[in-house]
Amino acid sequence: MELAELIIHIAELIGTIAFAVSGVIVAIEKQLDFFGAMVLGVTTAVGGGALRDVLLGITPPTMFQNYVVVAVAVATSGLVFMIEYSSRGLLNKQKNNYLQVINIFDAVGLGVFTVIGVNTAIMNSYSDNWFLAIFIGTITGIGGGVLRDVLAGRIPLVLYKEVYALAAISGAALFYILHQTGLNLTLAMLFGASAVMLIRLLAIYFKWSLPKVPQ
Repeated sequence: MELAELIIHIAELIGTIAFAVSGVIVAIEKQLDFFGAMVLGVTTAVGGGALRDVLLGITPPTMFQNYVVVAVAVATSGLVFMIEYSSRGLLNKQKNNYLQVINIFDAVGLGVFTVIGVNTAIMNSYSDNWFLAIFIGTITGIGGGVLRDVLAGRIPLVLYKEVYALAAISGAALFYILHQTGLNLTLAMLFGASAVMLIRLLAIYFKWSLPKVPQ
């Protein structure tokens, strides 16, 4: 495995862990049992990639061909639930202390999954369809969180919380443009993912959000 591929793979695993943790925390807040927590954790971690593959006609989806990401999501979800169960909600009580770390991991995962989604569309002969490529990248990045919120019975955070989907769209568009100009694939992915991370972290720090109709 080349260094660039290794770095991307590690970043993907970090994002998987962050997404799985966020899914389990939502499950705990909703008072779901162990199975429910596992479902939400794994769905959050791999749901975006599964949606990507279904839309692109990749069968079976990658999650059924490469078990590493699924295994990491399962292990993370189980571990977080058991920690919460044995400590009677320690992580939930200390949410403000570790939320910043989770946000950083989440931003990394969002950036990596977004550019991987665009690259997957390009590799499947859709390099001339910019709308599809950017859409697939965005869905790969945000899809798991949307599925998590739907299963948990709440309005998806992506529809009203800070700048999230917009960060994914921006990074996906940047990666697509750079790729089309012939820039080295690794550099294009690095710039695209970095754009997503930067926008997302700045949005969190400065509390950016899109306009809403005042009540």
